Amino acid sequence: MSPNVITTPVRAMLVLGTRPEAIKLAPVARAMAASPLFEPIVVSTGQHREMLQQMLELLQVPASVELDVMRDRQELSTLTARLVDGLGEVVRAERPDVVIVQGDTTTALTGALAAFYEHIPVAHVEAGLRTGVLDNPFPEELNRRLIGRMARWHFAPTPRAAGHLTAEGVPDAEVFVTGNTVIDNLLWVLEEGTGRNHFRTGLRRVLVTLHRRENQGDKMRAMGRALRRLADRGDVEIVLPLHKSPAVREALLPEMGDHPDIHVVEPLGYVDFSATLAGCDLVMTDSGGIQEEAPTLGKPALVLRTTTERPEAVEAGAARLVGTEPHVILEAAVRLLDDPAAYKRMATAGNPFGDGHATDRIVAQLAEDFGADADATAAADPVIVPQPDGPGSYSTA
Repeated sequence: MSPNVITTPVRAMLVLGTRPEAIKLAPVARAMAASPLFEPIVVSTGQHREMLQQMLELLQVPASVELDVMRDRQELSTLTARLVDGLGEVVRAERPDVVIVQGDTTTALTGALAAFYEHIPVAHVEAGLRTGVLDNPFPEELNRRLIGRMARWHFAPTPRAAGHLTAEGVPDAEVFVTGNTVIDNLLWVLEEGTGRNHFRTGLRRVLVTLHRRENQGDKMRAMGRALRRLADRGDVEIVLPLHKSPAVREALLPEMGDHPDIHVVEPLGYVDFSATLAGCDLVMTDSGGIQEEAPTLGKPALVLRTTTERPEAVEAGAARLVGTEPHVILEAAVRLLDDPAAYKRMATAGNPFGDGHATDRIVAQLAEDFGADADATAAADPVIVPQPDGPGSYSTA
């Protein structure tokens, strides 16, 4: 192994604005803050402001910069313009060495775009997810494809995600299979042991999350009716952390709000949500991140969508893509609750998304590449970065 030299800490700007981004970038921010090789600059856009501030404190990730761009029922075009403008100012003021974005939100897209405009290289965490349908999920599928055209480092969670990128022409040398940082953070927060399980009874425990734009309206109302019928069995307790979106609340509250075995709660903080996930028997969700977390804890996941950019969980048998038709949703849930063998197959399928060390691989790769670019003569006491043997990509396969 030959050492590379980093002479000054790498100024790494981590841009986040939603709860999932905070969860998945928190372990990277913590690792960088603990390393002499990096100076992390955490920028919060406040895209999920009410959910975000307290959680960042719990995750031990203080924000260096906070933007105020959200407005009630703001159109995507307006939000995008405000974010590019605000993030552009921050990038010009801070002049980071690298901008790190995660996933597929409007914050991630505009963070990458603001960096690109200022000629700052972009690192994309959770790169390469694809459904193949440009407007499903909307606008996330387009966002992640566009970020893929701007990024210099593509940290893919799985070999499949990496394959999507290389098939689109991204050079092999810029794609790194790391696993998903969501697993790193889930294991960290459960080890902390500070969360509260929000299930109240000894009934079969079903955790439900619904929020996708493409599911809102009549589809979501129908899914609410299916969940109510599931609760009518009398042996099921449903906990539903209700998204702040007015469209979600207007669809679900009339269908589910008064059932004695359905507990509609305000959005849970991350540590409480993790404890509730660990305490459930079954997950029903249209979220992306939960499809990655649930298999680590042995929780079968029914995905209430018509597409998923995380087919690895489905192929492994840990999740099932059931669509949005109410009778199909109900039948799938009933089968898992009533068929112990079917339940066990999903609960023991394992997690294809990582081993809890994705952060280590991401930070090591950035340290290696910035070390290779550094001027070794510029400091009297340089930091030596050991280089791993073999190629510069990693696989959790």
